[in-house]
Amino acid sequence: MMARLPRLNPVGIPQHVIQRGHNRQACFLSEQDLIAYVRLLKGYSKEFGVQVHAGVFMTNHVHLLVIPQRENSVSKLFKAEE
Repeated sequence: MMARLPRLNPVGIPQHVIQRGHNRQACFLSEQDLIAYVRLLKGYSKEFGVQVHAGVFMTNHVHLLVIPQRENSVSKLFKAEE
């Protein structure tokens, strides 16, 4: 099996990001889970230079409209906890 190619993260170009729960399982089991996710997203988006313009939070996935301000910043944003 081939390794996945790196994603394009062109600076200044809006991107639609979808983040799903493992095997499409629930990500947010309580309101506190959602609050924690939003708090972390705010902090890491500032740290890695990603503007978050909109978000839709479902129980098992999230849609975000983001604009990277630095090269590869969207990829770094979602690897922040690893």
